[in-house]
Amino acid sequence: MTDRLSLRALATLWVALAMLGGGASVWLWMDSDAAWRSHLGGAYVAGLALHDSLENGSGLPEGVSISQLRDAPDLPPGWRQTVITLTGGGRPDLAQGDRLSLRIQSADLLYPVSEVQSVGGGSQAAALASVTRTLARFCSQPRLFVQQDAGPWMRVDGDAVWGCQAAPSDRRLLAGAVALGTLALLLGWVADVSAAFADFAEALRDHRARNAALPVGGVDELRQTAEAVNAYVAQDRAALENRAMVLSGVSHDLGTPATRLRLRSALIEDPALRGKLERDIDEMTKMIDGVLTYTRAEIGAEPFRQLSLTSLAEAVVADYQDVDLPVLLRPAPGRTARAGNLFARAITRPQVENATVLMRGQPTALRRALTNLIDNALKYGREAVVCVDGDASDAWITVEDRGSVLTADDLSRLTAAFQRGGNAGTASGIGLGLAIVSTMAAQHGGRLEFDRGTEGLVARLILCRNWA
Repeated sequence: MTDRLSLRALATLWVALAMLGGGASVWLWMDSDAAWRSHLGGAYVAGLALHDSLENGSGLPEGVSISQLRDAPDLPPGWRQTVITLTGGGRPDLAQGDRLSLRIQSADLLYPVSEVQSVGGGSQAAALASVTRTLARFCSQPRLFVQQDAGPWMRVDGDAVWGCQAAPSDRRLLAGAVALGTLALLLGWVADVSAAFADFAEALRDHRARNAALPVGGVDELRQTAEAVNAYVAQDRAALENRAMVLSGVSHDLGTPATRLRLRSALIEDPALRGKLERDIDEMTKMIDGVLTYTRAEIGAEPFRQLSLTSLAEAVVADYQDVDLPVLLRPAPGRTARAGNLFARAITRPQVENATVLMRGQPTALRRALTNLIDNALKYGREAVVCVDGDASDAWITVEDRGSVLTADDLSRLTAAFQRGGNAGTASGIGLGLAIVSTMAAQHGGRLEFDRGTEGLVARLILCRNWA
């Protein structure tokens, strides 16, 4: 139902339901309480009239009859008997006037005599009325016998007044159930709406929100918000794709004039001038290719698939080693694991080194990210040492160089676009390499971190193993 209502309408419904449920439970409780008070009051009045009939011979109250017994009443096997003696003062310690002996037999319980003495009110009539009121309080089928002084025993039949069939239904439990049911229903609806907003916020925080539509559901306001965000994300993605298409076209179109410039620069006789011109052309083409790569990385259109991060790193390192560049692949450090259970001691076992790290990812993007890290290490640190490791949830690649010196400010801003370290000097580049790596890490649910190593800078690319 919450999927078809606005939050305002739903809140109005909640308030109305709370009022109806609360009002119904209060009415049921008060009505049941009033019915019980009336029932107990009727039993008390019947006790007063019964005493007047026994004392003065007046008519019996409605629903009460008396039958005389020949002998004292017998107690059936298994039954319980409550014996009460009432004097003219209403209590045994006030021995004045006629004595009234009572025997109450029940198959279920012994009746509390203390209530008769405390509610008696000081008179024999009030004491007898408190007895009949006590009989009406408990749902049983009691037998009431009375004897005046040494007279014959009489059985008083008043089930129509104080028996179970005369008692009103106790709806106080129903009132509590209505209140609890209304509260549970309201809390369930509130939890449902809250969960919808929480799921939407979680999906919005997810880095995959750029590539996947947000869930559209919940109350009407949340649905409109999700549709608006999805529309905005679609426009943003279309703009990125359009930007990539434009840059791709510009890069392609610049290829022809760049080639002509190279051919014409070859005709320049001055070697120094020719070299400067060729370097300018190379830098221009690299700049365009870098911006195009960064835009494609933002789009993240490459599908995710299962891959071996270890094999990918080995292939990339092998490409550098084929051209005699100082790039090494260092095995992950071995770790020990303790295995055991409740009934056996834990056994320390060495972890197998060089274990393959598997994950879901974009192989081309990860290859580009690792290449950028190695290029930076070679450019600023003269050597690159690559290591692949992981745990149950994350995988990471570390690239450590030799001799790179960077400040804390450099480490905090290197992942932004067009930012270069203080040790870049005259090295070629436009400052997009690490920005591309950081973007690709975010698309894999990870991040790019830097740390100081023993001999240089350590770049750590952390990736979620099951991000998509």
